[in-house]
Parts: sequence; C-alpha cells; structure tokens
Amino acid sequence: MVWKPNVTVAAIVEREGRFLLVEENTSQGVKLNQPAGHLEQGETLIEAIKREVLEETAYAFEPEFTTGVYLWTTTPSNTTFLRVTFSGTVGQFFANRELDTGIIQTVWMTPKEIDDAGPDLRSPLVLNCVTDYVNGHIFPLSVIQP
Repeated sequence: MVWKPNVTVAAIVEREGRFLLVEENTSQGVKLNQPAGHLEQGETLIEAIKREVLEETAYAFEPEFTTGVYLWTTTPSNTTFLRVTFSGTVGQFFANRELDTGIIQTVWMTPKEIDDAGPDLRSPLVLNCVTDYVNGHIFPLSVIQP
C-alpha cells in the first residue's frame, strides 16, 4: 500500500478582528473549522480554495496571500493531512446558495473566542493558522506554482 497525505486547502478571512469559520457536522460531532476542503483532481490550489469557500460559506473568495503549509496526523486513525492555507477577502455573498452537506452555518469569531473553543475545533490547525496569520505569517501567492 502506498502512503499519501490528504491535500487540503483552508481560508483565513479576517473582518474587523473576527475570523470567518464554519460550524459543521463531523464524525466527532459539531466542530468549528476554517472554510476548507480537499484538493480535487485537475484543479489548482487557488481554484480549490475559491471553490471550497464558495461551497461552504456562499461567499466568493479572493486569495491574496499564502499563510502557511501544515502537516498534521490525526489520532487514532493515523490519517495525515497536508494543508495549504490562504488568506484573503470575501466578496459577493450568494444568499440563496445552499451550503455544502454538513455545514450548519458560518460564524465570525475573535482569536480569543477561537482559542476558547478548544475541543470544539475540528483540528489544532484551526487555531494555529489564525495565530500564524495574526503574527504576520503571510507570503506572496507566487510561492504556489500550479
């Protein structure tokens, strides 16, 4: 068997000191996450993050920076995720658009509220990505090559 990490993308969207998250149903119950999802065959990372944000939040997303690349292994399943995180802005909101299966709602939270959510976070990457962004970890999109 060939081992391969799951490639995912995630979006950091800040507005007036609050960050856009999604509340979603998971196998571990209701959790909070950045708008995020898996890279699909044939798409670029930029295309993937735009699609995922739209599907999960009904907002158009324009990535402006790369904020980090993270490797995380879950327990006990031992599944490994390679997450590429982008920061940017949301534009048009499509009010009539149905959200992805499992997404309950979008929420805007401060970094402290995200930190306080602890066990309600989908993974430790949720807080790590926000913390890195707040600490100025932003890189040009040109570091990502299609």
